[in-house]
Amino acid sequence: MTDLLPFARRSRLFLSLVALLSVALLVACGDDDDAPPAPTPAPSEAPTEAATETATPAPTEAPTEAATAAPTEAATPEPTEAATEAPPAPGYPRDVVDLFGRTVTIPDLPKAIVAISPTATELVYAVGGTVIGRTRTVNYPPEALEATDIGNAYQPNPEAILALEPDLVVADSTIHIAPDVRETLEGLGVPVIFAGAASVDEVLTGLTLLGEVLDNPAGAAEAVAAIEAALAAAREALAGQELSAVILIGDRDRNLYAAKASSYGGSILDALGIANPADVQPDSGPFPGFTRVAPEALLEFDPVYIFTVTPAPPPAPRLSGMLGLFPGMSGLQAMANGRVIEVEVSLLVQAPGPRVIEAFAAIVEAVTGSEQ
Repeated sequence: MTDLLPFARRSRLFLSLVALLSVALLVACGDDDDAPPAPTPAPSEAPTEAATETATPAPTEAPTEAATAAPTEAATPEPTEAATEAPPAPGYPRDVVDLFGRTVTIPDLPKAIVAISPTATELVYAVGGTVIGRTRTVNYPPEALEATDIGNAYQPNPEAILALEPDLVVADSTIHIAPDVRETLEGLGVPVIFAGAASVDEVLTGLTLLGEVLDNPAGAAEAVAAIEAALAAAREALAGQELSAVILIGDRDRNLYAAKASSYGGSILDALGIANPADVQPDSGPFPGFTRVAPEALLEFDPVYIFTVTPAPPPAPRLSGMLGLFPGMSGLQAMANGRVIEVEVSLLVQAPGPRVIEAFAAIVEAVTGSEQ
């Protein structure tokens, strides 16, 4: 009995082991549909890394650089000089011929003008322009005094001119005729025109030129017409009289000079039909278009009228009041008849130009006793 019990126990243990093995084999050999789902760690870790490293950078980095940089550069290109500069005004650039016969290209309507003489300044204003720079002796028109003083008209300062950054310089064809002065002005790198008035005709020419330069031909034509009308009226007022006159200017050494027809003042006498006995004399002295005259020559001329000009400002004595101090002058008919008339220096010498109308009026008033 004792031997059978252990054997029976061993038999039951063996059968139990066999049953367990059979169940394990059946499970291991079952279909995939019956198998439990695949573990989640593999699809949740490997695909996540692949999606992050390949799918995400592609739409967020590469497309962003390609799609953002290119359209931005195309939409906002770097500004170029051609794109930022405003086009010139209609009719510009244009070529003009100044009083020296130079052809000058005006690239655009001038807006910053420097005028280097009283005459140049008055010509600019007469056709509707303004200046930002003017010479020291300018006193007309009054608004020109607001411009910057650039110094002496006879010795233009290139640095002072360029400091104003002008787009046009109006020089004087009478004052700036010396080659070295012309070369300096022409080398400024700014359009320079020469306009002046050595005669009544040149006043008209200068106005027409500035009207073309400043795109105001109508304004220039109006100014020219006013001068021509004033001249016609003055000639009519003086018609029928046998008139002779000289225009005198003096220097500090008490030398006297008479204007010839080649001077501005002399051209006014000529335009008015007034005989000028000094016109036959040769040029001499420091004033272009003037001839030096001795008291004896004046006694020989014996003009009906003497118009005097004093360059120095008051309180310097006027030449008209000093003429009687010269020997023999008391014998002149103009002195005896009270026909020695002082005329403002700007009208006959210092600022020839559009105010020639006032010069006509001053002479007519002196001769007729009535205002023009």
